[in-house]
Amino acid sequence: MGLRKILKKAFRVVAPPTFFLSLTVYFAWNALHGAHGIRAYQDQLGLQKEALQAKQDAQDEQIVWRRRVAALKEKALDADMLDERSRAMLNLTQDGDIVVPYDKRNKLF
Repeated sequence: MGLRKILKKAFRVVAPPTFFLSLTVYFAWNALHGAHGIRAYQDQLGLQKEALQAKQDAQDEQIVWRRRVAALKEKALDADMLDERSRAMLNLTQDGDIVVPYDKRNKLF
């Protein structure tokens, strides 16, 4: 019975600190590596930065497209400029047009 009493007393002395130490280790590990821990928070901050950059890129592209659409409105188009640009792009002329060739180094467009 002496051995049983010693083991029981040793268990009573060792068990509570061991339990609380393991509980502390569990919470410390989860504070770092858990779903809501510090590393998860850092990952979320990185995702937030990426999302804000994507939002800014989308807004910039939207501004460009709005400017292009506004340029297509009837009041914004000049018939002479449109005709001139379409001829230059298609490399076409009409009868009576005067063609002035440009040097390769001095391109008009």
